[in-house]
Amino acid sequence: MPETLVNPGRTLKHVQVREYVRSLVAGSAPGSATPSERELVQRFGVARMTVRQAMDALVGEGLLERIPGRGTFVARPRRAASPIIGYTEEMARRGLLAESQTLLARREQAGPGVARALNLTEGDAVVHWRRLRRADGLPMCIEDAYLNEVLLPGFLQSGMPTSLYEALHARGLRPSWAEDSINADVANADEASLLEVAPGSAVLRHSRRALSEEKVVEVSRTVYRGDRFTMWVQLGQGD
Repeated sequence: MPETLVNPGRTLKHVQVREYVRSLVAGSAPGSATPSERELVQRFGVARMTVRQAMDALVGEGLLERIPGRGTFVARPRRAASPIIGYTEEMARRGLLAESQTLLARREQAGPGVARALNLTEGDAVVHWRRLRRADGLPMCIEDAYLNEVLLPGFLQSGMPTSLYEALHARGLRPSWAEDSINADVANADEASLLEVAPGSAVLRHSRRALSEEKVVEVSRTVYRGDRFTMWVQLGQGD
């Protein structure tokens, strides 16, 4: 009989499968086998794609590893990952002075994409904070951050902070891990005007889903000037 998913309307099914597998392998020795996708499909009564999404997330975290032709296993520990830091900290590391200009800060109803990323229901209240961010006085990026209003009561009324991550830290919600995606694109007219570049100039689009433990605290979409920003990522194979 398929295992009953808890609160399926509020928690995405792949998240529940992911956390089941996480708890199952906790403390297991590297190389230990995990349940097969077929077993998880039968246990939870979900689509194979849902199980694959859950396992992909754990592989991405480094908790599991896939060995072609053999299956999925508990991974060997990786070297320490880079910490999750915000824009202000990132610019300080590069020896640049970070500044921010709030372009928009308001309560909105979550659209389908934002709701899905924040594990909310479409139409739930979110905080939308849009900023033009500078480094040493020059435009560096435009950032749209979406926050779960339930987790941040009074956020808009308390005055906008200099650093979002410091504000989250003060509430015990500093991100401990994140899912990032990056792609190359060109600036549209509005973005080009704010970033002080010609329309069609190269930009980097960076999307982030940041979590504190298992709570999604931030979903952001940032557009960086391609001529001013280099994305640094630590890669490597564990010992």
